[in-house]
Amino acid sequence: MRFDSIHNYYETLVVRELIQTFVEDIRNMDEDYLQDIACIALNMLPSRYVRHDVDMAFFLTTNERAEMDKAVKEAVIKAKEHVDEQNEEASRPNTFQQV
Repeated sequence: MRFDSIHNYYETLVVRELIQTFVEDIRNMDEDYLQDIACIALNMLPSRYVRHDVDMAFFLTTNERAEMDKAVKEAVIKAKEHVDEQNEEASRPNTFQQV
């Protein structure tokens, strides 16, 4: 039995949102950076597993689709902020204050 056609529908939406959000710079961006954003965004969203994307599109109402798109946009923005914050903290020198 094969299960390789099963995937989380939100993966497609998050990747699409990343491309739209970073359309100007995506070719010059670090792949690890984008993957970190995608992973964190996906962890903020519920899982919706399907075999074919068209299956999900067929069963969604217009309002449900709009809510999913909004949730994806918000998750990508929050994930980017989180990754940027972590990268900023990692680039700071380790210092301590003596008391």
